[in-house]
Amino acid sequence: MADKYIVEPDVGFIKEIGEYGGDSLKKCFQCATCSVACPISPDNKPFPRKEMIAASWGLKDKLIGNGDIWLCHNCGDCSTLCPRGAKPGDVLAAIRLYAISHYAGFPALGKIVNDPKKLPVLAAIPAVLFLVLGLIFKLFGVNWLNFSPERVMEHGDTVGHIAHHMFFSTWLVDLIFISTSIFTVVVFALGLKRFLADMHENALLEGKTNKQKIEFKGFLSALIKIIPTILKHSKFSECGENTERATPHMMVLFGFIGLAFVTGFFFLVLYGIGIHGPYDGWIWAPIKLIANVSGLALIIGSLLMFKNRKAKAQDQVSTYRDWFLIGLVCALGVTGMLSELTRLADAAFLTYLIYYIHLMCVFILFISLPFSKLAHLVYRTTALAYNEYAGRK
Repeated sequence: MADKYIVEPDVGFIKEIGEYGGDSLKKCFQCATCSVACPISPDNKPFPRKEMIAASWGLKDKLIGNGDIWLCHNCGDCSTLCPRGAKPGDVLAAIRLYAISHYAGFPALGKIVNDPKKLPVLAAIPAVLFLVLGLIFKLFGVNWLNFSPERVMEHGDTVGHIAHHMFFSTWLVDLIFISTSIFTVVVFALGLKRFLADMHENALLEGKTNKQKIEFKGFLSALIKIIPTILKHSKFSECGENTERATPHMMVLFGFIGLAFVTGFFFLVLYGIGIHGPYDGWIWAPIKLIANVSGLALIIGSLLMFKNRKAKAQDQVSTYRDWFLIGLVCALGVTGMLSELTRLADAAFLTYLIYYIHLMCVFILFISLPFSKLAHLVYRTTALAYNEYAGRK
């Protein structure tokens, strides 16, 4: 005899899914074509039909902690073959966005990140923060704000050559970004703790695993095992639709990896070895090459993402969260490259202005990471690792 389940529909949740980009949900008549069409859906409890049913009933608790919503890569096969145009891929993408907001917490900050009307506020936070902290420390005798507009306009620079640390001190920049990084890691840690617990509970209820608890060693082994799949974007190549998305996604991913490596390298050089620059000469050339290639990868990858989304506008829903992420990635790459080019061109005022904007973009990236669509890097990786750990094929 089947287990009884008391259905408690959440109409508000259904409405929110529509606002997140899944308003095609109401067209679903549960034919299961989507689960049959999906090339990456597991044989055991395949998606996305069961998720479409749960979403239609507003069963929020069965969805936000469901790891299967993260196994979907929104390749579009199910949406293309859906006889009703219900676009299951877009519905699951909307549920993922809702789940990110749910596990991130700090709803006020999440609204600032994801509300287009709040974008000026989001940009103003780092713009004011750098200046105010710099001035405060300067009042106490710590000269962490080195910029003098009058001297730059008159002499070009304060010490005879252009260097970004002559605008905002490296100490000030690192103080702000280290603090922001710690906040981001803590938010993710708290969210992932709840997400893993909910995902495991969901897997046990739906018979996706026979493991009664998550063992750290086994889960870590599964995480290491799926890293090549993520780096190669193997799941994208299994899809029939939107296969062209793999290249720009990989460019952005490896662009971030490259820039993270360069940042970590110079952080170690500065604070570990004690070399304070200037970082000129052939010995630094390979690191600078990685930085430049990574920056170009961000720019080209984001532009290709923009092009692909515009081309698929009729078939795939794009929300503010999608454009915000693409725009931010592109802005990071463009401002980073321009701050270098203007420095080489000896345009002091321009390079300091663009560097200021670049710092604002980096801050927005860090502070918005747990709340924006970019958080899928963390949650999808966790879900893929759990799926491997659970033994589903």
